[in-house]
Amino acid sequence: MRLDGISAFFLLLLTVVGATGALYSQTYWAQKAHPRSAGQSRLWWSAMLASMGLVLTQSNGLHFLFAWEAFALTAYFLVTLDRKNIQVRAAGRLYLIASHAGTLALFGFFATLAAKTGSWELGPMTSQTALAPLFWVALAGFGIKAGVFPLHIWLPSAHANAPSHVSAIMSGVAIKMGIYGLVRFSSWLPLPEGAGWVVAGLGSASAVLGVAFALGQHDLKRLLAYHSVENIGIILLGLGFAMIALDHGRPEWGLLALTGGLLHVWNHGLFKALLFLGAGSVLHATGTREMSRLGGLWKAMPWTASLFTLGAMAISGLPPLNGFVSEWLVYRGLLDAGRLKTGVALGALPAAILLGVTGALALACFVKVCGVVFLGAPRSEDVAKARECGVGMRAAMTVLGACCLIIGLAPAFFWPTLLRVASVWAHTDSGLIVPNPLSPLGTAHLLLALAALTVAAIAVLLPRGRQKRALTWDCGYRAPSSRMQYTAGSFAGIITAWFGWILRPAVKVSLPDDIFPAGSSLESRTPETVLEQVVIPAATHILRLADFVRTFQHGRVQSYLLYLCAAILVLSIAVLL
Repeated sequence: MRLDGISAFFLLLLTVVGATGALYSQTYWAQKAHPRSAGQSRLWWSAMLASMGLVLTQSNGLHFLFAWEAFALTAYFLVTLDRKNIQVRAAGRLYLIASHAGTLALFGFFATLAAKTGSWELGPMTSQTALAPLFWVALAGFGIKAGVFPLHIWLPSAHANAPSHVSAIMSGVAIKMGIYGLVRFSSWLPLPEGAGWVVAGLGSASAVLGVAFALGQHDLKRLLAYHSVENIGIILLGLGFAMIALDHGRPEWGLLALTGGLLHVWNHGLFKALLFLGAGSVLHATGTREMSRLGGLWKAMPWTASLFTLGAMAISGLPPLNGFVSEWLVYRGLLDAGRLKTGVALGALPAAILLGVTGALALACFVKVCGVVFLGAPRSEDVAKARECGVGMRAAMTVLGACCLIIGLAPAFFWPTLLRVASVWAHTDSGLIVPNPLSPLGTAHLLLALAALTVAAIAVLLPRGRQKRALTWDCGYRAPSSRMQYTAGSFAGIITAWFGWILRPAVKVSLPDDIFPAGSSLESRTPETVLEQVVIPAATHILRLADFVRTFQHGRVQSYLLYLCAAILVLSIAVLL
C-alpha cells in the first residue's frame, strides 16, 4: 500500500463528502420512510467508501483491480436502492455495463503492465519507454469512470435516478477515481507523443458539450449530472497542459495548470455535492425533479434555496467562491503554457477561450435553475405545500457551503498542499519552490466579500417607507397565473438552439383541429445523443450479427466438420499465395 501526497489529497475529499453524505442520509433516506432499503443503504455506503479508500492506497495492480471492482459493485447497489422503479433499474444496468467495460480495459492495462515489467507492483516507470502505448488503454478505462465526453453515457441516468446523497458521492468523489487514475499513471508512465494534447482536447470537448447538454435539460438532477461532465473537462484541461509542459521538459511551466486542475477536483467535489444535496431537499419536499413543475420555493425553503444558490455561484466560477480560484489557476496555466513554443501558444489560446465560453454558459444555466425552481410562483399544490428540510440535511449542506467559502476567501492557505501534490506528480523530491500566486486573489476576495456584506447590511437596516405589493408585471393579462412563467425549456431555448447540431432536441406539439380546442400541448426533450444515436444503434447491429452467427451453432457434427475443412482450405490457399 502507498499513501503519498496524491493519495492523501483524494482521500481527504472522500472523507469530507462521505461524512456529510452520511449525515444527510439519516433524514433523507430514513428507516421510517424506507424500511427495506435504509439498512442496506448504510451497508453499501460504508462498503463503497472503504473500497474507494483502498483504490487510493494500492500500490499493487492486482489489488487495485480487486478494490476497483468492489467500488463498482457497491456503487451499483447504491444507485439501485429504489429497485421498484423501472428507470432506476435501467440506469443501474447501464452503469454496470459501462463500469465493466472500463474494468475490462484496466484489466488489460494492468495485466500487460505486469507482463512487461515482471511484477504487479506499481511505481514510477518513466524510464521504460516501451510502456508508453499503455497510457491509451488507461485513458479509456479511467475515462469511462470519470465521465469524459463521449465516454459519459452512463453518467446522466445514474446520477439522476440514484438517491440524492448517492448522487452527491458519485459526482463529488466516485468519478474522481477516474481522475485519480489519470493523474497517478500520467506521473508513473512514460507518456506517448501527443498524450497531453489528447487529454486537453477531451477536456475542452467535455467542458463545452457538458454544459451545452445541461442547458437542454428539464430534470434538475440530470442537469447537475451533465455539469459533472463539464467540470471533469476543466480538470482535464489543467492536467493536459501540465502533461504538455512535462513533455517539453519544463514541468514548472505547467505548474499552475496542474494545481488549478487538482484544486478543481476538490472544489467540484464540494459544490457539486452541495448542489445534489440541495436538489435532494427539493425532491424530498415536493416529490418532483421536473423544474417546470416547481417554482416559488425560496419563501418556503430559504435554507435550501440560499445554500443551493451558493453552490450555483461556485460552480459558475463567480468570485469570491472556490470555483473561481481553481479556474483562475487553470487560466494562468494556459497563459504560462504559451511560453513553451509558438505551437503550444496557438493551442492554449483556443483552450482559454473555450474555458471562458464554458463559464458563461454555466452561469446562464444556473440563472435558469435558480429562477425557475426558487423564484416566481409555485406551479402545483404539492410545491405550494413544500416545507424546509430537517436539521441534519441542512447541517450537511451548511458544512459543504462553508468549505466553498473558506477556499474562496483563504485560497493562499491551500497553496502549499497543492504544491506538494504537484511535486509528487512531477517527481521533484526537494519540492517545488514557487511564490504563492493565490495571496493577492485571497485579499481581493476578502475585500469583495466585505463590500457585499456592507451593501447587504445597508439594504436591511435602511428605513423603508410604505410599500405596495402587487403581482409581477403580467404583460397586460387581467388574471395572470403560475402557468404564465418561463419554463426550463423556454428560458434556455435560444442558447440550446446554438447547439442543435449535437443536442438534437425532440419537440412534440399537439394542436387539436377543433374550432374551439379544449387544450394544446408542447413537449420538448433533449436526448442523450451519444447513447441513443450512436451506441444503441451500433449495439443493435452487433446483436443482429451475433444472432446471425448463432444460426451456425446448431449441434450437428457434420456441419462442424465442414466448417473445419473450409477453414483448412482457406488457410492452405493463404499459405500458397
